[in-house]
Amino acid sequence: MQAEPKNSLVGEEYEVEVGPVAHGGHCIARTSEGRVLFVRHTLPGERVVARVTEGEEDSRFLRADAVEILEPSKDRIEAPCPYAGPGRCGGCDWQHAKPGAQRRLKGEVLAEQLQRLAGLTPEEAGWDGTVMPAEGDKLPAGEVPQWRTRVQYAVDAETGKAGLRRHRSHEVEPIEHCMIAAEGVSELGIEQRDWSGMASIDAIAATGSQDRQVILTPRPGMRLPIVELDRPVSVMRVGEKDKGVHRVHGRPFVRERADGRTYRVGNGGFWQVHPKAADTLVLAVMQGLLPRKGDTALDLYCGVGLFAGAIADRVGEQGAVLGIESNKRAVEDARHNLESFDRVRIEQGKVESVLPRTGITDVDLIVLDPPRAGAGKQTVRHLAGLGARRIAYVACDPAALARDLGYFGEAGYRVRTLRAFDLFPQTHHLECVAILEPSAKGL
Repeated sequence: MQAEPKNSLVGEEYEVEVGPVAHGGHCIARTSEGRVLFVRHTLPGERVVARVTEGEEDSRFLRADAVEILEPSKDRIEAPCPYAGPGRCGGCDWQHAKPGAQRRLKGEVLAEQLQRLAGLTPEEAGWDGTVMPAEGDKLPAGEVPQWRTRVQYAVDAETGKAGLRRHRSHEVEPIEHCMIAAEGVSELGIEQRDWSGMASIDAIAATGSQDRQVILTPRPGMRLPIVELDRPVSVMRVGEKDKGVHRVHGRPFVRERADGRTYRVGNGGFWQVHPKAADTLVLAVMQGLLPRKGDTALDLYCGVGLFAGAIADRVGEQGAVLGIESNKRAVEDARHNLESFDRVRIEQGKVESVLPRTGITDVDLIVLDPPRAGAGKQTVRHLAGLGARRIAYVACDPAALARDLGYFGEAGYRVRTLRAFDLFPQTHHLECVAILEPSAKGL
């Protein structure tokens, strides 16, 4: 027998009182029948008309947009960006909230995740409850920091216009200008060009150098256009068959600057997006770890070697640092970036595979900056068994961080301090640095 088709509730509207913020850039509300709604474009305490964007009659919850604000929050402002709002660009979550309110909302999400997934209060995590803005980002309501040094534009197949994707959609919102794009991205003039035949354009403006790069992904069977932008730029393309990034002209890398060193980052590889992020995080990690001369250290998920370089500078000739990274090009870059340090070794592969093969049984310091999914129970247990004096955990996802902190707690490590940074203004994302030490310390 064929299952009966489910009745979609998309387009249905409910008048609701909006409850607390939830992880993901939305707030929780309930219909009069008790059905849970995850509502975007609203704020806690508001009364709104919510229109369903995803969900069916038997769905556990529904996604919705606030399409009419009946009772606004005191934290609400007019969104500075003309492309923000229900059904529009999905890049920003909190354009309609005052900057201070955005940081409070992020703090509430972090506190909820710590309590629910790690059983930790802010006090137990050594966190003062604040989310700190990056230097220069504390602006009045209605002003938006231009922080995004890497922007991925999608291309409308019919018009060839570059834009940004709508929330949870492949549809393209054509734009004339992205308000949060860094000046080095905006000055390329990508939104004013015809990109027919392209699927996407990644634009990169390095911090600390004038390097600019675009990475083009053509639609199947399409040729690259002649790229003439408003500033000198190197051009790369994504191969149709191998999906690798290949040089077309110019340097195949950009030069980034942090902690007094220059780092080569090739093929659009990972680097912190906010221009102040790398220095902010290095400082937080070094202040937490307090490296000593002669220390041995691990830098896990090390990318192009940002933290490995900072630690190597501080542990001296008698120290040693091992970095582990799965991306082949990032490993090549890390080895190039840190070639002046005899005491640094970079290994390629997944942390959970490479680390056991190293034979390392003890280490003084560990820094890990895992992908959004976190490190996981197996890796956390292995790290806890190495007896490090201090561990620095850098996290871009509060849920993954909280889960892993719970695993560290089970394995004998406690959180000494936690700091949270608003390195993604206008969005729901934040960055955290947790410093851990053995639970028995000082008892």
